[in-house]
Amino acid sequence: MTDPRPAAPGGLRLEPPPPGLPDPNVAPPVVAEPGDPFAVLRVLELVARVERGRPVLLDDLVASLNARYLDWVFDRAVVADALVALHANWMADFRNASGIMLEDGPYGPALTLEETDRVSAWLVGQAQRTAARCRGQLAEFSRRDGTNRSG
Repeated sequence: MTDPRPAAPGGLRLEPPPPGLPDPNVAPPVVAEPGDPFAVLRVLELVARVERGRPVLLDDLVASLNARYLDWVFDRAVVADALVALHANWMADFRNASGIMLEDGPYGPALTLEETDRVSAWLVGQAQRTAARCRGQLAEFSRRDGTNRSG
């Protein structure tokens, strides 16, 4: 039997899902882009956990990110961009290059983190600021009603 009342705003009623209906909460793949705070946050989380005082290849960081985040694709340029920005921020804050070093080695570019507590604390601060940028973008997105940037 069909309800004879006309449709009205706010009148949506949902029934239980039919048996076998798949979960629609499948995330599409994300291609990381340089400067994107969501990508940078993932890079920072990995860098904050890297062994101190030992060079780590850029390619190993890229491979680790791609293995850890299966719904993301990170390429060398994105990770390198995040590391260069991180190095520049370190230089601006501490006026030295010893905390975060980026150097070319025999197997390609490598990152070395100084073996001090200040590196960890500083990286946490960088990640917290980046996470705040992510939350800001999400809030802006929800206020704009999705991708409609005009409203």
